[in-house]
Amino acid sequence: MTDTTTTKGGVLGFIKNHYNDTRLRRSDAQIEREKRYLGMPFNRWLMFPAAFLFQAICGSLYAWSVFNDPIDGELYGLGADKKPKQHNAAVTFYIAIGFFGFSAAVNGPWLERVGPRTAALVGTTLFFIGNMIAAIGIHTKVMGVIYFGYGVIGGTGLGLSYISPVSALQKWFPDRRGLAGGFAVCGFGAGSIALAKVPGPLKAEIGLTNTFITLGCIYFGIMLFCCFIFRVPPPGFTVNGLDVYRNKVDENGDVEAFKSEKSASNIRDPSATMSLSKAILSREYLLIYLMFFGNEIAGLVVLSRLSNMVVDIFGKDASTGATIVAINGGFNLFGRLAFAVVSDKFGRKNCYIIMLVCQVVALGALPTLMANKNYPGFLALIWILTACYGGGFGCIPAFLCDMFGPSNIGAMHGIILTAWSIAGIAGGLLFTALYNNLINNEGYTAKDYWIYGINLRWLVGIAAFGLLVVLFVRTTIRDRLLPSVPGEFTRIRFFGRLIRIGTFGVKFVSKQQEQDEWDRYVDSRPKTESTLQEVKAEPEKYGGDKTELP
Repeated sequence: MTDTTTTKGGVLGFIKNHYNDTRLRRSDAQIEREKRYLGMPFNRWLMFPAAFLFQAICGSLYAWSVFNDPIDGELYGLGADKKPKQHNAAVTFYIAIGFFGFSAAVNGPWLERVGPRTAALVGTTLFFIGNMIAAIGIHTKVMGVIYFGYGVIGGTGLGLSYISPVSALQKWFPDRRGLAGGFAVCGFGAGSIALAKVPGPLKAEIGLTNTFITLGCIYFGIMLFCCFIFRVPPPGFTVNGLDVYRNKVDENGDVEAFKSEKSASNIRDPSATMSLSKAILSREYLLIYLMFFGNEIAGLVVLSRLSNMVVDIFGKDASTGATIVAINGGFNLFGRLAFAVVSDKFGRKNCYIIMLVCQVVALGALPTLMANKNYPGFLALIWILTACYGGGFGCIPAFLCDMFGPSNIGAMHGIILTAWSIAGIAGGLLFTALYNNLINNEGYTAKDYWIYGINLRWLVGIAAFGLLVVLFVRTTIRDRLLPSVPGEFTRIRFFGRLIRIGTFGVKFVSKQQEQDEWDRYVDSRPKTESTLQEVKAEPEKYGGDKTELP
């Protein structure tokens, strides 16, 4: 079937249509099949262990470093010091990270159209093929084949695989979005710890090439099993009085927001009707993207050097450094789940404010603790920093789903992961450049705290910028829909009080004035019933599926 928008608009038309259309295509027969699993009614809680296990396999990407020396030694041989003569295998990780983010961003809309099972199957297959090609590269001793196999093909598959269960869980758990998102990404972190211990003993028994083949087959089998559990809710799905958009519904399935003609609740949440392209270009999404970048960059950059800091700055041995890194991984997992669960009660924005404040304080204090050799204090702040880094990953799926709706979550989550990719690559390059310059040109040694301290300065600045940005994210219906007054640039809400910023300066709005403005806005809108009929008649216009609208 040819799309006229694509035909007329060429490449730009195709891209526009790709990011506008997130309607799920399901036949009636498929909907009926997905209501049951193994002959029994499908239980949404099956999604939790399946998503956790699936994400744990995806998390094997973080364990790539255990392959660096074995691959380099296999391809280039060992020197007199028993170390590889060249060190190029690590580049595979950076390639995989780049294609991970690219794949998630590009394939997100397609995921929403075909559903999580099909997307996960494609991602699983690509990851399997990537491992097999990497095995060929090791056997033939061609590094470029490894880059292409694991980096390009495997990274693409992992990006698509990562967002598939997260998208589905947000739709199944409108009542526990934070818990659902946190539990899924927690699996990704758990896999990076558990699977790092497997390749070494396996390589010693069967060799490096066969290790990739064996692990690739095992990963494929486990992921394939999980894929057949993944699905989205049937049309009209409600749980605990909420539909997939978190609208309150009565016992007949009617949305309560449309029952009142005068109250503030009769205004439909924009997240339920916002098209994907409009959501991506919105002010709020840009702010959340920058906020997420500020939240993640310190974790990616500083924590990748944690073992070096423990050994070089505090004089600990390599074994202690490895132990601290392992413990640190536990705090990463804790943050992913804890902050996500807490956000269900206290709000996503509030959790990001807490996380970013903690990160700013930790990053600002670390140079002093390192200069004074305060090891316990250093570890305490590092673990707080790591928990907040993990918490950012745990909260972001639910935050995006709250703001932009469940039909957009796959694509928007995928795009925002490019902030993580950029932070890891650009931040890592800048950190390394400053680090090497101080050692090679300024006379510092690896034991001088300042080679880390100077980097912490720009990192605290980025975290502080992320904190500033999140204050301006409008999370409530009233904040997002209330028209601006003349001269207004932006607005924030501080402890429930609306504050306007514009040509008139900073203006605090009283509760009564805010209520009066909101009442006037409600009166100026079309009547509720006509608005509802418009949404039902043209669901595509609002980014929805006619069968899933109230």
